[in-house]
Amino acid sequence: QVQLVESGGGLVQVGGSLRLSCAASGNTFRANAIGWYRQAPGKERELVAVINSGGGTNYATSVKGRFTISRDNARNTAYLQMNSLRPEDTAVYYCCALNSNYWGQGTQVTVSS
Repeated sequence: QVQLVESGGGLVQVGGSLRLSCAASGNTFRANAIGWYRQAPGKERELVAVINSGGGTNYATSVKGRFTISRDNARNTAYLQMNSLRPEDTAVYYCCALNSNYWGQGTQVTVSS
């Protein structure tokens, strides 16, 4: 079992930046690909970015070039650096240990227009 806790969300203006953190407990963190997802009002949850156990990454087209996913295995933590934020980025952001299918509770990101 692994537990994930997201933090770092908040309210920012258009064009601003936030860095989200996903702190994991358990000894399987290194073996898991970590995904960042988001769910905006009235929309289904969507994939934002993924980083696999070897460090390879994939991004949704809508965030490519603006967001960066990373991980620090020594700290059992994954990150999502979000730059050039837009109102459409407003959502609850979740992290997931994909190989175990464990999810955090989410953190709210609101981008003012």
